[in-house]
Amino acid sequence: MPAEHPRIHSFAEYEETYRRSVENPEQFWAEMAEPFTWRRKWDTVLKADLVGGHNEWYSGAKLNITENCLDRHLAKRGNKLALIWEPNDPKTRQIRYTYRELHQHVCQFANVLLNNGVEKGDRVCLYMPMIPQLAIAVLACARIGAVHSVIFAGFSATAIADRVNDAQATVVLTSDGLNRGPKQIPVKRVVDEALEHCPSVRRVIVVEHIGWPVHMQEGRDVWYHEEVKDASKSCPAEEMDAEDPLFVLYTSGSTGKPKGVVHTTAGYMVWADYTFRNVFQVQENDVYWCTADIGWVTGHSYLLYGPLLSGATTLMFEGIPTYPDAGRFWEVIDKHGVNVFYTAPTAIRSLMATPLDNVLSYSLDSLRVLGTVGEPINEEAWYWYHQHVGKERCPIVDTWWQTETGGIMISALAGISPLKPTHAGQPLPGVQPVLLTQEGKEIEGNDEEGYLAIKFPWPGMIRTTYGDHERARQTYFGPYPGYYFTGDGARRDENGLYRIIGRVDDVINVSGHRFGTAEIENAINQNANVVESAVVGYPHDVKGQGIYAFVICRDGSCNSESDKPHVEASIIETIVAEIGKIAKPDKIQIVSGLPKTRSGKIMRRILRKVAEGETSNLGDITTLLDPGVVDEIIKGKK
Repeated sequence: MPAEHPRIHSFAEYEETYRRSVENPEQFWAEMAEPFTWRRKWDTVLKADLVGGHNEWYSGAKLNITENCLDRHLAKRGNKLALIWEPNDPKTRQIRYTYRELHQHVCQFANVLLNNGVEKGDRVCLYMPMIPQLAIAVLACARIGAVHSVIFAGFSATAIADRVNDAQATVVLTSDGLNRGPKQIPVKRVVDEALEHCPSVRRVIVVEHIGWPVHMQEGRDVWYHEEVKDASKSCPAEEMDAEDPLFVLYTSGSTGKPKGVVHTTAGYMVWADYTFRNVFQVQENDVYWCTADIGWVTGHSYLLYGPLLSGATTLMFEGIPTYPDAGRFWEVIDKHGVNVFYTAPTAIRSLMATPLDNVLSYSLDSLRVLGTVGEPINEEAWYWYHQHVGKERCPIVDTWWQTETGGIMISALAGISPLKPTHAGQPLPGVQPVLLTQEGKEIEGNDEEGYLAIKFPWPGMIRTTYGDHERARQTYFGPYPGYYFTGDGARRDENGLYRIIGRVDDVINVSGHRFGTAEIENAINQNANVVESAVVGYPHDVKGQGIYAFVICRDGSCNSESDKPHVEASIIETIVAEIGKIAKPDKIQIVSGLPKTRSGKIMRRILRKVAEGETSNLGDITTLLDPGVVDEIIKGKK
């Protein structure tokens, strides 16, 4: 039976834990790692190198992460629900797995991978809908020591090929198709197109999900259900070194070529578990729901690994927030008695734009904790979420972290830490953030802002970028030697709470005054006419940089061209009232949509080029949720 991990229960305990974690990090992280199942304990807790970017945790230790996600829970939690799958269509049957059942399915598919020639260290790419086989396959890869690389099932064939080739993957897992709201998408067809340019792939395993006919290439393609049918439900876990890669996850970089962020086994495990338990304060009988796709790091850390390492019940959702109607999230919460709910501000804002009855029709009595992830949540969305979803009784953890950090870095701890709308809060134990000047000097004290960096390693940090360590060094450790550079600007308020104010390249310098785009967007979004906005800087003859705002109106606010001047004047009034005249946009463009990735991230790089009039070289826009919105924005530019 697993030893239980300690959890922080009060703010005084947080302060004492934080002090210990900073004064003696190695002792602290040894204690936090102790309760896990290890084949062999570590020789050294930490080998730190923040200049070269060569950081190692738990060197010499041997383990398998799936023994910690599954096997160690079987004695006590074998019959406990591990995974609930809620389908796209509410009329379709849900699927539920206990820890024992999930363990058997993972072992079965691990044996399928072995039978198809996958060996320890091989890369396996997964381009899948949000169905149970995706979660099972991720864990099955980890079971046998294969490196999983999940590609969000919305990327184009070109984007898939780039990632498969960079990882030199030998096996791809996919499905016949996927459901996304009212649409069905032919996933296998996209994979077939991609693999025309991927010579390393020798096997494609296909899950039959929506029953579409697909082309199966003889000698390469096999059906998941046929392979699993006779596979054993027992598979010994491969012994892994602490620093063996667990997964590669591709994230877009400033150069357009995706970076393969590498996370390794032991440090990531300890970090995912520690942050999950303490931030969300999940209790033994809770149902926890993270709405992220496993194609993103949030899905890795807080849908799959974090909850299973902690022995929690995690919910996996195939659908979208607005299908079959905009009450779908709230219907699922009531249906499953969800206690802890973690979603993106983008989703909250999109639901705010729909009639309030969509949320008021549901009780939401089971909810105890709310969370947000992906971007800073603006004040209006925070209050809407707090009032209408949390009924003013649920703490909101506004979590700041990155693909590269592996897990949450700055956040309130639910029900324990002080909350302040639009502020992520305080660093987790073990996280040592600093604010830097542009020259790299540390900024002391509170009520200050600067570039956010981390001055000491933490277990979940990026180890390298796949096949190109120099890129990792230059991007994260090169700008300010001795620090991990986040690329974000932040403000520390008078009480030491951190607020993320946007990417450093999303900071606009107007007449010597620095404004984070998130700050201006937050002000614009206070306006009753506005659903969402995105702000960028552009060259200005007098001010150095001007402010260009792209704004989506609420239904009915901008029905005609004659409405727009009134709305623009109203927005300017709001900004002047919230921030001051210096932050007044030079240009406001009313748009019907913003260029977003399929995970909901606004591509401000594209908006900057539109604002600057540099529209001949926008780069690849095919992976956007709606590429057509870019043409519309260009045509409407002032």
